Amino acid sequence: MSRHTLETPDELGVPRAGFMFRVAVLCAPHDALLVSVLHHLALGTRDVARLARFYIDVLELREVTRHLHGDGSLRSVWLDLGGSLLMIELTDQPPRTVVGIGAGPFLIALSVLPEERQAFEARLEQAGSVIEARSEFSSYARDPDGNRLALSAYPLALLERD
Repeated sequence: MSRHTLETPDELGVPRAGFMFRVAVLCAPHDALLVSVLHHLALGTRDVARLARFYIDVLELREVTRHLHGDGSLRSVWLDLGGSLLMIELTDQPPRTVVGIGAGPFLIALSVLPEERQAFEARLEQAGSVIEARSEFSSYARDPDGNRLALSAYPLALLERD
C-alpha cells in the first residue's frame, strides 16, 4: 500500500479560500481489503445545522450531503474529511464533555499545514473556541458541543511503513 499527501486545492478538487488541510490518502491495489481506512466519524448533536456550520465555516470542511426526516426537518449533514466523512447526526441526548484521555473516542484530530496552524487557531478563537492547550505539533480546542478537537501539523510521512 502506498501513501500520498495532497498539498494543493487542485489535487483535492476543492477550493479552500486561502486555507488548506493536508490530506493523507491511502492507495491500495483493487483487490486489497481496506479495513484499516477510516470510513467515517459520527457526532451526535441536538443542533445539526449549528454544528455543521462550525465545521464548514471555521475548519473549512466541505458539505457532501444532507439527509432529512420524512417531515422535511434536518436529520444529518455529512462533511468531507479528505476521503472519510464526518457525519453530524441529530440526537436528543445532551452533549458529553470528555476531559483528558477518556475511555472510547475523546478527540477529533484534523491535519493542517504547519504554516497555517496559527491562522486556524485564530479562526477557532473568533468562533468562540478557546485554545485549551498546545504541543509541538498540535493545538487543542472544542467545537460548540464541547467535542475536543486538535489541529495537528504532525508530519504523517514519519508514520509510513514499508
